[in-house]
Amino acid sequence: MTTTTNDGTTATTSEGGATAQGYAPEQAPRLDWSALAPDVFKAMMRLDAAARKGVDPKLLELVKIRASQLNHCAFCLDMHSKDALAAGESVERIVQLAAWEESRHFYTEKELAAIELTEAVTVLTEGFVPDEVYGRAAEQFEEAELAQLIATITVINAWNRFGVTCRLAPGHYQPGSHA
Repeated sequence: MTTTTNDGTTATTSEGGATAQGYAPEQAPRLDWSALAPDVFKAMMRLDAAARKGVDPKLLELVKIRASQLNHCAFCLDMHSKDALAAGESVERIVQLAAWEESRHFYTEKELAAIELTEAVTVLTEGFVPDEVYGRAAEQFEEAELAQLIATITVINAWNRFGVTCRLAPGHYQPGSHA
């Protein structure tokens, strides 16, 4: 059986399921939701384009990566890490994003406020976004910019839900192909 490996190459899968290079086989997507609900997909694309207006491209990708890390969306992690690199983001800052609280010195105060707000909006276990988190973001962003940031965070969370539910496979995305 031929499969695509984590590094994007194809490999023959053995009887036990491992590839010739030792990688686990890629899981097949559960559902091609974008083909089955094309109007919803098109609406999501328009919403995504509207949300990103006025948001710095590097900050946009950091926010999308962080939300995707929290939501365990491998497809979106692949996509937004590649888009961040294509936008000029450094590998070091992308890698450190998972531990941003211990790696604060890699980010500006504005980026830290956006990352913290992303976590608060993404993980609503307390049922609300804390006033102090919102306040730090409000200090760093003009109101219109903050509104766009909140929209961006909301949209990536919606994309993550499609990705993890339908088990979209990472590794095949080409930077900029969904911009």
